[in-house]
Amino acid sequence: MPAIKQKQSLNQSLSPQQILQTLILQLNTNSLEDKVFEELESNPLLEHSDGSGEEETFDSKDDIDYEDDPDEYEPHNIYSNESNKDDIPIVEQLDFLQDLSKQLNEFNLSKGDESIAEEIIWNLDENGYFTLDAILIADKLNVSSEKVEEILFLVQKLNPPGIGARNLKECLILQIPEKKYENHRMVLSEHFEDFVNHKYEKIVDALGIHNEELNKIINDIKRLNPYPGEGKLKGHNDSVIPDLIITLENNKWKISVNDSWVSNISLNTKYLEAIKNKKSSKETKKYLSQKFDSATWLIQAIEQRQSTLTRVMEEIINNQSEFFNGDTSLIRPMKLKDIANKLNMDISTISRSTRNKYVDTPYGIFELKSFFSGKLNSVNGEEVSIKLVKNLLKQLIRDEVKQEPLTDTDLAIKLKEKGYPIARRTVAKYREQLKLPVARLRRQITN
Repeated sequence: MPAIKQKQSLNQSLSPQQILQTLILQLNTNSLEDKVFEELESNPLLEHSDGSGEEETFDSKDDIDYEDDPDEYEPHNIYSNESNKDDIPIVEQLDFLQDLSKQLNEFNLSKGDESIAEEIIWNLDENGYFTLDAILIADKLNVSSEKVEEILFLVQKLNPPGIGARNLKECLILQIPEKKYENHRMVLSEHFEDFVNHKYEKIVDALGIHNEELNKIINDIKRLNPYPGEGKLKGHNDSVIPDLIITLENNKWKISVNDSWVSNISLNTKYLEAIKNKKSSKETKKYLSQKFDSATWLIQAIEQRQSTLTRVMEEIINNQSEFFNGDTSLIRPMKLKDIANKLNMDISTISRSTRNKYVDTPYGIFELKSFFSGKLNSVNGEEVSIKLVKNLLKQLIRDEVKQEPLTDTDLAIKLKEKGYPIARRTVAKYREQLKLPVARLRRQITN
């Protein structure tokens, strides 16, 4: 029998209030509204007012000492691995799918074939592609895979062109008429890898055409739609709701947290009276007391979020004074640690305050993390922002001769000439972060 041993360890334990504060701080405006709406639905102690009446005052049973800065802890259980997706209005999505189904009437399908087609249509992904294995539908409807493939071929004849494709190559081919543009189809069907890798000489030799004709083919293919279901099967929220709004008033920046709807929640006085009522049962009082704690903590967490976001934004403005004075191209080197030290907060608090959050400024809407940048030393010893070097790198690629694009080595040499000595590997890293392809893929053919 193994010996029983006693082990002593020290663990940091977070209170429910601290965990809630941490969660609320990291939420952006959209997610915060969703969270508050859920709480309003489940907690009778909470109510939402239009802000026209006087604010309710209440005494928390246990005051939270914010000087201890509970946000400085990074609990492991507050983050969700689920990504937030903006759902397209159901009616709009149904209209698109139903329109595809109506187009099936042109084929006079049997009931069984129509069922297969419907199953294919309702399994299209957000880009309009059919990525499901045909055998899965075959097993579900008790038909052969060949039958599913046959019906898929009909679905691919529906509008918009390219719908139901299984990959990008097939999607583009489906958009080119069979009896016309033979070379277009040959480029995609027989030389697709050379096409996407810009190996144009191989295509010219294989098809026996001139560069001018290939250039026209490439331009025609670029006009095709690679995502025929985009914007129809999945919502795209192009507009950003800022979490902060700053305005210049009397030569001073005024910072407002954009949560007016959320901040108009208060305690329901009717239920507060029930807690004090001697006639209320013990179970009722216990339940309402727990809900009172939850409601109180939520309201205080929202207030703490407002305070933290405002303080962080103030410090960002102080550190990026050139930007907020109008020179939006100039971002000074600044790290999360710089703000944390100034505000006497933990780096994780600053990280949660800036993650997925946006600010509306007189110069446009910017993500808070865009104001942070590492630094490197120029030739004259001056500290410059990495963002400045990235912008310069982007400009060099934008202005390059497209028939002879600059390699990463060429770019490193040009940056060094401008006073920024960085290695080729660093150039490659910055280029990839900017989502710019390698020189080979940026090359264009001459007429």
